[in-house]
Amino acid sequence: MHNIEPYYNWLKYYDGSVDRQSPYFGKEYNYDLYSETIYGYYIDPAWDFMGSETLYIKILFVDYTRGFMVLEFIGEWNDTINNDIMHLKRNIIDHCLGQGIYQFILIGENIMNFHGSDDCYYEEWFEDVEEHNDGWIAAVSVPEFIMDEFKNYNIDAYVNMGGSLQIDNWRTMMPQHFYEYVRKLVMGRIALT
Repeated sequence: MHNIEPYYNWLKYYDGSVDRQSPYFGKEYNYDLYSETIYGYYIDPAWDFMGSETLYIKILFVDYTRGFMVLEFIGEWNDTINNDIMHLKRNIIDHCLGQGIYQFILIGENIMNFHGSDDCYYEEWFEDVEEHNDGWIAAVSVPEFIMDEFKNYNIDAYVNMGGSLQIDNWRTMMPQHFYEYVRKLVMGRIALT
């Protein structure tokens, strides 16, 4: 797992450590020291701790004017034991909602496993973004077996996922183009409901 890096080509467009509105403002990274682990396996130092010992994130891009954020994940999403959704919601999402972010793109290709619990925090997050006319949550490139588990716990009622949102070539897009592409897909789905 130590060789799985968060996507770094957008770092020239956004760096959370220098963004005063970011929950990671002022964080200093030592790329020569591997200290964080998931189940005893070291992970790349660029990943950020959000309160869970099994799930780490990287805020890849934020646009406060348009109100969107792109988050990448690595590890095991474990709501059963670690209540990962609570850590994500309270430590990251609530902060970002306070900064005017109401559209969230979650990149899940490095989620290795999922253990669900109840859907209360997902529902709360959904209600928070729904207060805005065009707020939403979309999960992109989530492995099929993870999506199946999300669906078993009704998370797909709150997070758009699957189908056209399995975007394998998202890294070839500029952040704003990626957002527009995902937004059009999500808005098309919302229009059908």
